[in-house]
Amino acid sequence: MSDNGKTRLADSAIPERAVTKIDSTQEPKTPQRVLCVNAHPDDQEFTVGGTVAKWARAGAEIITVVITSGDAGSNEHTPADMTKTELAALRETEQRNASAVLGVRETVFLRYPDGTLQPTLDLRRDLTRLIRKYKPDVVVCGDPTTRFFGNSYMNHPDHRAAGDATCDAVFPSAGTKFIFSELLAEGYMPHEVSRVFLHGSEKNDVWIDVHETLEIKVRALKQHVSQIGSWDPSEMMQEWAREEGKEKGLDAAEAFRVMVLKEDKTSEDSAREANHILADAKM
Repeated sequence: MSDNGKTRLADSAIPERAVTKIDSTQEPKTPQRVLCVNAHPDDQEFTVGGTVAKWARAGAEIITVVITSGDAGSNEHTPADMTKTELAALRETEQRNASAVLGVRETVFLRYPDGTLQPTLDLRRDLTRLIRKYKPDVVVCGDPTTRFFGNSYMNHPDHRAAGDATCDAVFPSAGTKFIFSELLAEGYMPHEVSRVFLHGSEKNDVWIDVHETLEIKVRALKQHVSQIGSWDPSEMMQEWAREEGKEKGLDAAEAFRVMVLKEDKTSEDSAREANHILADAKM
């Protein structure tokens, strides 16, 4: 029961998801492989660039997925005579350059139309395919439930659609054999993601210290010249990181709500499994 007397469904009430809660006082260990899903070129750099750079430098394999190629552009910085096709090609180049700065291994473009993205079954299938292909232990995306940031920014509908489709691809689609069964014929077997890191959430419970990689984040963001022109984002990124880290006493942080879908195996679990295998082999 909650404090106000209303029933609250706990994780322990859901057998499929009865996992141990994470310790918000401890920064999670670096994942092995990460699929970072974004609606547009530059979304990654604005939101989670410090975390991506930190994980990449600690040995994580990062795959960036960009659902649209940003062909709607910027009213302020896009030349009046530039076509959507030209802009999309330019923004893809800028994203590849930014990903290289962060240490991303591969950048994948799905080339959905910018500005009108919807969480369709086609999009969910495409994301499910990528999850099954790359088999990440962590997926990063925006929190699709966030509609407003303060009283001055309304979350872009593409961001919400991207987060919605990504979460649905993670669960139940990626791990369920007969959802999008046509993917089996393509050779993509089910895969269960361990954790989903949701940025832009109103319910953060994990903070990543990015004071050592904030400069890298800024440098990556500066690759998106078609969107920011000659503007130096350093001060704004420092302010954002300072604000996010304040709750935990960090000089610079990126905050997330983390969904723990599958618990990490402890050394005792691994030893127990090994003993079972050995016992079965002797029978």
